[in-house]
Amino acid sequence: MLNMDFNKGDRLVPVVIQDNTTLQVLMAGYMNEEAYRKTEDEGLVTFYSRSRQSLWTKGETSGNYLRVVTIETDCDSDTILIKAEPAGPVCHTGTWSCFGEQSAKGFIYRLEDIINSRIEEDSSGSYTSRLFNEGTGKIAQKVGEEAVELVIEAMGDNIGLFKNEAADLLYHLLILLRAKQVNLSEIEEVLLSRH
Repeated sequence: MLNMDFNKGDRLVPVVIQDNTTLQVLMAGYMNEEAYRKTEDEGLVTFYSRSRQSLWTKGETSGNYLRVVTIETDCDSDTILIKAEPAGPVCHTGTWSCFGEQSAKGFIYRLEDIINSRIEEDSSGSYTSRLFNEGTGKIAQKVGEEAVELVIEAMGDNIGLFKNEAADLLYHLLILLRAKQVNLSEIEEVLLSRH
């Protein structure tokens, strides 16, 4: 259990829920010590409802549970940050987040997960799976082709085509990273170390 200070706010602490993959903030709520322990024990986010004066596990009616990945506390031990995997839209309005729709920022990590799933499913109907099964050489060749196509579009004036070629290059690069057993976050670490 984290060293939480439940004494500051009427025995309630604010909790921020963040998508573990994209880092988008999904929602906020409150926990008392009982809700915190239940969340920790069961691995599903459970809040304390101030209006109902009772515990409620997010998703118990909608099925859109929040599976806990990590639980962290702030420097004062009076606010919790939970990184979770949402089972569906989080907001009661049907949006991905209580702070709006799903953001494109960070989607590349969800795409990495989708690519990994397609490869693991080994579906012959999946372009991703077929390309992966052709081996590293074929994947690398495809990355090279996409890079050349991006350079060609960069020399022109059609920004829409340029964006599409950039997206194609990133998509194929993710497949190549998987073939080399490297995660995108490892590349980010290299970039961060150079900063």
